[in-house]
Amino acid sequence: MSGLAIKDVAEQTGIAAGTIRMWEQRFGFPEPSRTASGYRQYSEEDVETLRRVVAYRHRGLSVPAAIERARETGSTTDRPSIYAAVAASEPNVRPQVLRKSTLIALSRAIEHEVIARAAAPVVFGAFQRDPFYREVEPRYRRMAQLADASVVFADFDELRRPPGGPVEVPIAPADALGNEWAVIVDAPGYAACLLAWEQPGVTEPGDDDDLQRRFECLWTIDPGTTRRAALVAARLAGRADAALGEELDAVLRDRPMAVEEPAPALTALTNRALAYVDAAA
Repeated sequence: MSGLAIKDVAEQTGIAAGTIRMWEQRFGFPEPSRTASGYRQYSEEDVETLRRVVAYRHRGLSVPAAIERARETGSTTDRPSIYAAVAASEPNVRPQVLRKSTLIALSRAIEHEVIARAAAPVVFGAFQRDPFYREVEPRYRRMAQLADASVVFADFDELRRPPGGPVEVPIAPADALGNEWAVIVDAPGYAACLLAWEQPGVTEPGDDDDLQRRFECLWTIDPGTTRRAALVAARLAGRADAALGEELDAVLRDRPMAVEEPAPALTALTNRALAYVDAAA
């Protein structure tokens, strides 16, 4: 496929050609190839990444931060991110900055709602560290018994398929997912998604003030957003084990999305979350 000229990229992204050239000079992005006569040529992937930059800019990120996030997004990156992939597709949803203690309460609310009402869910969880998952493993084993599929990510030593529990998928040291938190539930009658991103190097997991660590997070019960998060998580699992990726793809393919009106589900989940946040205060 022949490359795209800068005017074509400008038309498809809404970014002025001069701005694209300026970003290339200042930030080394994008990185077009050159024709024999020296003209820039861009790929479709460049177009998609630039569109993600625009989405992040609309969310208030600086140009360098937006470029960094956009580069981490998508299936071709070597540092995939569930948070970045979903946040880039939802430019009108602004994240909140929350403490880890609050994320624990929200996660617990979502997880208990699964146990209370979800039929045949697909469940994903991302925990950063193995010990963090072990603290809630009994709850995830209960959800796995209800689920069509269940996968958890952390810095496990190896991929494991424990009987009666979620598949444990290891996170590589360089993966963006190592700085993330995720609870994703995709069921025909219930959808919920909590995603959070911790800027690496600011605080460290397991420190004395671990519960005070801050995460940029978004959460939703929108079925479409939840499905997008589930598909990204399934692709990440497939990177670790191709057979597992195929299993998850088969479960999610043509799977009906949650059909319940959002107001009752949001009310139930919010009430449960507030109770847990209040108990932790």
